[in-house]
Amino acid sequence: MTSQEESMISSFSPSLWALARKRLARDAIGLLSLLVVVFFILMSLGSYFGFLAKNWDQEVAINYAPPTWLATNQESVSALQAPIPPRSQIDLYGQTDPLAPLLDELEAHNPQDINSPPDQQKVNHLVFGADKWGRSVILKTIKGSETSILVGLVAALVATAIGTVLGALSGYFGGWVDDFLNWFYNVFTAIPYLLLIFAIAAVLNQKGVSTIILILGLTGWTGVYRLIRAEYLKHRHREYVLAAKAMGASHYRRMFIHILPNTLHVILVQLSINVVGFIKSEVILSFLGFGVPVEVVSWGSMLNEAQNELVLGIWWQLVAAGVAMALLVTAFSVLTDALRDALDPKVVA
Repeated sequence: MTSQEESMISSFSPSLWALARKRLARDAIGLLSLLVVVFFILMSLGSYFGFLAKNWDQEVAINYAPPTWLATNQESVSALQAPIPPRSQIDLYGQTDPLAPLLDELEAHNPQDINSPPDQQKVNHLVFGADKWGRSVILKTIKGSETSILVGLVAALVATAIGTVLGALSGYFGGWVDDFLNWFYNVFTAIPYLLLIFAIAAVLNQKGVSTIILILGLTGWTGVYRLIRAEYLKHRHREYVLAAKAMGASHYRRMFIHILPNTLHVILVQLSINVVGFIKSEVILSFLGFGVPVEVVSWGSMLNEAQNELVLGIWWQLVAAGVAMALLVTAFSVLTDALRDALDPKVVA
């Protein structure tokens, strides 16, 4: 076959990625979800490099200042000037607070000048109000995206990579390799999930983003392993794999060059599920005390603070972190579903 004939055949046989780009370009909802995901990733990168939310930890208002869009501009300025006494919002059911006189005296000696209006630039930061330290919730949400997205993406990549490699080895080779890896998988799934998290956290014995990534990555690979093993058991005896073997292709080439592209839609779906689950798991770990340190902010630590603020009727931190998480999780799920359809070789172009 001449080079001209080969080029004509390749021109009439588009690659898997070319077909995937064409299918994804026709999916308007998938493209919109891609824009949302890219926006959140760029926002987290901007926060990481200091372009966004650089001064998120500065006090720009009084404690629990309400969102500026709840009232007129003058009322918003007054709300920033006059503190909200949280104690007055708690129903004591006829009882007397023994510390009330001492707290009233401390509030009376508050050196804050209520007659000096706040800077308008600080007021603009209070779209979602302020937290208990007077920090802007919207800037805090942007800074928290850096930690939550990093934990979700990196931990999901670690877990998916481990599950894919182990599943490929188990499903492709079979025999004693499959038996050993199945035994290892059964040991992991037999241990309760929370107990396994506690055990790994106790072994690592430190807090931090890297610790959370290791905990989630080392415990979240089991679902990926089970599905990838089934895919490799299905594909290893198909004609295109046997043809590659007859042409002298190595085990590595058959596993990761020929079979792996035909399982990408499964891997992407599991990657999306892990990202969504790990962002939520970071909230659980923060609640249980194994999350980020006190000086680091994340959506999980914000939601952990918001559960105590709801007693006082302070809901804006919960809404800010919850809406940001819901948007990212929904967009990521829809995007991965679109990528699965685009990369599925059984879908007609």
